[in-house]
Amino acid sequence: MPDFGRLDAFLDREGLDGYLLDADGDDADQRYLSGYDAPDPFRTLYRPAGISLLVRGLEYGRARKDSAATDVRRPVDYDEGGSDDAGDFDALAAFLAEFDVDAVAVPDRFPVGVADALRERGVTVAVDDEGVVTAIRAVKTDRELDAIRAAQRATEAALSEGTRVLADATFDDDRLVHDGEVLTAERLRAVIEIALLERGYVADETIVAGGAQGADPHDRGSGPLPANEPIVIDVFPRSKATHYHADLTRTVVRGEASDAVRERFELTDRAREAGVAAVEPGVTGEAVHDAVCDVYEDAGYPTLRSDPATQVGFIHSTGHGVGLDVHEQPRVGAGGGELEPGHVVTIEPGLYDPAVGGMRLEDLVVVTEDGHENLTTSPIELER
Repeated sequence: MPDFGRLDAFLDREGLDGYLLDADGDDADQRYLSGYDAPDPFRTLYRPAGISLLVRGLEYGRARKDSAATDVRRPVDYDEGGSDDAGDFDALAAFLAEFDVDAVAVPDRFPVGVADALRERGVTVAVDDEGVVTAIRAVKTDRELDAIRAAQRATEAALSEGTRVLADATFDDDRLVHDGEVLTAERLRAVIEIALLERGYVADETIVAGGAQGADPHDRGSGPLPANEPIVIDVFPRSKATHYHADLTRTVVRGEASDAVRERFELTDRAREAGVAAVEPGVTGEAVHDAVCDVYEDAGYPTLRSDPATQVGFIHSTGHGVGLDVHEQPRVGAGGGELEPGHVVTIEPGLYDPAVGGMRLEDLVVVTEDGHENLTTSPIELER
């Protein structure tokens, strides 16, 4: 079970009775606290004494069976007229009153209309500007780590299927051909995403970006894939069962890499190794980022640390947390705080220049009590 001691201490320090969420099951904090997934917004009330849900009538049976709540209520339980409107503010105020809650904390993205309605009904609503639940989520339990490991294994298998297609591709001048058709970014992306779907994972934004497209870190890639040029493949799926993510990037060349590409690849691999080696409890995310920047800057490449306005070189942070969100705490970059055992972070250095293409390598690492564990086993090979 997650340790909610930090949340209890926050509520006690702020003089609040509970923590209230109003969001659907896609909201990671909502899913984490409630243990429940619904397509429409519902209310979760956390108190040190327990977790209570206010859900629409059609979600009532499933919420009682599947959620982490000790109590599940419906708006109709507070309305003699029998209304089942989940937006009934009177019902929400009555729900809070049932559990003796007069003052709640809410996240900074809480619906303003709901907050105003509660204040009009005498409930104190205080915005949590510390992101307490999000910070708690960043420290993974053993169960969560198992889910992330499984996601990473599925991602590696899907990437392997994609790189096999690349390896089987033939050449048509500067383009790649597979099974008699031009191999496009869209087609290779479909191979990877179908492989993930067959394993129970969903990936909607997979990056397959070749040549100059790869020099834009978030260009998903489109059109024919080039021969003899770097192709950045970045896969970050979510489990349909557990909702936990993985994250993995490799850069490959089908054909023969130029000396410039090979030099950048080897340097980026050294930067990846330096970043992974720096991960341990008590070290800041900024220090890990500095270790990566040192490798690039010592080789003469600009980074955002050395030149905040640069558009080439290493132009993003080293990494981020991964869990119910694919981008979550902690930050591995400038301003990143101390890493704790249970944090799961990416280490993803890269070099970018439209004249050469993109170059990124990404591993997924968990902070342990005495160092780190690299959850990634996918090989690092440039040419296919």
